Amino acid sequence: MNTADPRKTFGEALAEIGKENSKVLAISADSSSGSGLGPFKKLFSERHIEFGIMEQGIIGYAAGLATTGKIPFVVAIAPFLTSRPFEMVRNDVGYMKQNVKIVGRCAGMSYADLGPTHHSLEDVAILRTIPGFTILVPSDPVEIKEVAKAAAELNGPVYIKIARDKMPIFNDNKEYKFELGKGVTLKEGNDLTIVATGVPVYNALEAANALEKKGLSVRVINIHTLKPIDKEIIIKAAKETGKIVTVEEHYLAGGLGSIVAEITAQHAPAKLHMVGVNDQFASNGPYDGLMAMYNLDTNGIIKEVESFLKN
Repeated sequence: MNTADPRKTFGEALAEIGKENSKVLAISADSSSGSGLGPFKKLFSERHIEFGIMEQGIIGYAAGLATTGKIPFVVAIAPFLTSRPFEMVRNDVGYMKQNVKIVGRCAGMSYADLGPTHHSLEDVAILRTIPGFTILVPSDPVEIKEVAKAAAELNGPVYIKIARDKMPIFNDNKEYKFELGKGVTLKEGNDLTIVATGVPVYNALEAANALEKKGLSVRVINIHTLKPIDKEIIIKAAKETGKIVTVEEHYLAGGLGSIVAEITAQHAPAKLHMVGVNDQFASNGPYDGLMAMYNLDTNGIIKEVESFLKN
């Protein structure tokens, strides 16, 4: 399985977008190199702005640039662009409906060794409360490029959640089609549905393939757009399989699981089990170890599904 660096992939994608659209700007908080913005800076130094560590001010500055017709992509460490400047994100970008793209890189637990202060496990929960915000969580490098392009074309505030470690490339097939706001069925199944987002999508697919060898037919749905979410694909899965397991690198409160619970409760009641980090500050350590600790790796997802079905 081929892999690619998500930050490098995003940076390359933004540089290509910059070639097509002179309104696109790249902004960062003393972290352009770590955010993969090197190619953009090299090509368009006049459209690249490097601030110091002042995320609250950067969000306001980006909102101001948007009022002049520019399309600023603000790229930095995820919790420092969501939790730290939340008031500015809500008021300057959300309330004012500014065309600002906020890209939280090294999201989830991928800043593993630095622990809870650098984890971003509440970003979806807080940002989805802002009216009009689009939230995108790509599952692989192919999707990162599609998400970046879609964000640039969309007029309105967007949050993109990008991982840190190299990601498997698995959407590189003719059948794959990215459409903003539409979920993707990666595998058909009738016994149970796994609905996943971001990095764990690949692990969910691997888990479903392993469970199939045990006689279980598992559908896998990739939700790359968490807001606005594809209600129809979830309602269909709930009605056809009756059981749903959500998998996300996020707190259980307010994330994908909560969104799916809201949809099924209103439109198609189904048995639901959520896999993620449950009401605790996640630990620190090697990233793979953290994913395993919270059952977000392939083996963990298999255990969660089997336990759910048993109980």
